[in-house]
Amino acid sequence: MKAAVIEELNKPMVVHTNWPDPQPGPRDAIIRVEANGICRSDWHIWTGDWAWIGLQLQLPKVIGHEFCGVVEEVGPQVTKFKPGDRVVCPFNFSCGSCEQCLAGHQNVCPNVGPAGFVYSGGYGKLAHVPLADLNLVPLPESIPFVEAASMGCRFMTSFHGIVDQARVQAGEWVAVHGCGGIGLAAVHIASALGANVVAVDINEQKLAMAKELGAVHTVNAAKEDAPKAVQQLTGGGAHVAVDALGEAVTCRNAIMSLRTRGRQLQIGLTTKKEQGEVSLPIDIMVVRELQVIGTVGMQPHRYPAMLQMVEAGKLRPGKLIGRTVPIEQAGEVLASMTHYATIGTVVVNQW
Repeated sequence: MKAAVIEELNKPMVVHTNWPDPQPGPRDAIIRVEANGICRSDWHIWTGDWAWIGLQLQLPKVIGHEFCGVVEEVGPQVTKFKPGDRVVCPFNFSCGSCEQCLAGHQNVCPNVGPAGFVYSGGYGKLAHVPLADLNLVPLPESIPFVEAASMGCRFMTSFHGIVDQARVQAGEWVAVHGCGGIGLAAVHIASALGANVVAVDINEQKLAMAKELGAVHTVNAAKEDAPKAVQQLTGGGAHVAVDALGEAVTCRNAIMSLRTRGRQLQIGLTTKKEQGEVSLPIDIMVVRELQVIGTVGMQPHRYPAMLQMVEAGKLRPGKLIGRTVPIEQAGEVLASMTHYATIGTVVVNQW
């Protein structure tokens, strides 16, 4: 198959035209990838981040976790999917039998690993999905593949975080710090729920896109004191603040932009600069009774709620897509994320 391969960390990906095809196990599926999002999580993996949470890539590797497409082949024990089915793949694979899976929290299953990490991912024309009956979601005909690719990580992660974890309500103020792919998705989803969103970033183009996606106010953190600006705009602080980037400054700014008894939704993961450790204003968090809520991915059984909102036109993930590229340009896009150069979501749709 054709695939973009990481052969060395922090080095350009190499496009191969005859990379070995993945082979399914008895409960697995092989997906013919029609679209794959280029995600900042891929950038983290490419740079060698996240060893401190147990994610160390074995090279060479075809990564990519924001993929969707058509079932190419299934193992003999797969019962819910067949060749030709349109599917989207949640990135956090589950085992189906551990304590978390049995409780309905497949997104935090500790046993299988994320898409494109252990198994061949969406930067190849064929991707491997283990335990397909558990880890694939049917994709409605009405949703294009390019649009669906953007929902495999950033969009569904924001949906789970905003809807299920932070439980954002209509009329609440939500401050989103960091308007990359996840942040823009959070802006759009919170706005669709009827919340009043303040988007915070240092890039005017990203802030303009946030306005298009529903933000009622924007704050340029390079020019203003972001927490103070949010406090003023919201009349005392946000009910929910989202750190969608994972840097020490955005995490602290998000917490400091909350009103008393506000909720901090932590979506962004850190880089080598922080290595998973961020200082927090603990005394303020105590006296204001602030909550900090973590979130990662989304369970397959929550996809229908999101997809129904997409089909109804209430959510429009396609609006977040900045451009599509061939697989030969994927490495350049990935490298540009070092300087936060991408606007919206970039999707590979040509092999």
